[in-house]
Amino acid sequence: MNDVLSLISRHGYALVALAVFLEAIGVPVPAALALLAAGTASALGKLRLGLVLASAVPAMLLGDALLFTLGRYTGWTLLGLLCRLSVNPETCILRSAESFYRRGKATLVLAKFIPGINTMAPPLAGSMNMRPFQFLRLDAAGATLYIVAYVTAGFAFSRFFALFARGLQNVGRAVEWVVLLGALGYIVYRVRLYWKHRMYRVVPRVTVDEVKRKLDQGLDILLADVRSHGYYDAGASRIRGSIRLEPNSLAVAVKDLPRDKEIYLYCT
Repeated sequence: MNDVLSLISRHGYALVALAVFLEAIGVPVPAALALLAAGTASALGKLRLGLVLASAVPAMLLGDALLFTLGRYTGWTLLGLLCRLSVNPETCILRSAESFYRRGKATLVLAKFIPGINTMAPPLAGSMNMRPFQFLRLDAAGATLYIVAYVTAGFAFSRFFALFARGLQNVGRAVEWVVLLGALGYIVYRVRLYWKHRMYRVVPRVTVDEVKRKLDQGLDILLADVRSHGYYDAGASRIRGSIRLEPNSLAVAVKDLPRDKEIYLYCT
């Protein structure tokens, strides 16, 4: 915290803006820590609170608008890329889409506070063709709420953070060991998760030609349309003979599926 506070005090508003922009586009930068430090520096008279907010909010909006635009033109490709570092990329996308479906537009207002959803919400909104003005209005509310919350916390508890920073200087060696052990523990945790979910990283797939060949041969197979709501149009054509399964109710729907047929799902 002391190093962050020192950097914030020297480089000020540009560093805060850069931190929130990088976090907005998916780079693992601790923007919340930078905002807390900026609030503390403002309370100590090293930065002006109004300028901190004036630099951080537009920077976050710029990053979100960039992902929104890319999501609008690349669809699920960008979502898959952002989820590539996840233990289970497909679950990452599904969790984000499910949150967007259940909470609707409110997801954009609260997304910054939800790990895993904060970066996914803007491109997901773009891929679902949300109107740009509507996105900017909701995203601005969410970005402002997030930044004000952390800057205000840093300002209000500036005395505590300053004492904490000085304390870290006095126990620097112990903190280094704690950080090292914490990093090792995190690596072990990630490896364990990767091994646990390794079977889900490769989803069995078949080609369109193979399914068509089965249909032409008259084989008794079942096709199910599980496209998400952002892409599913009830009035659009489906594959002949397919059924519609609600993607957010699959746990219930699978109970009624036949056990004596090959079942093929198709999504976006």
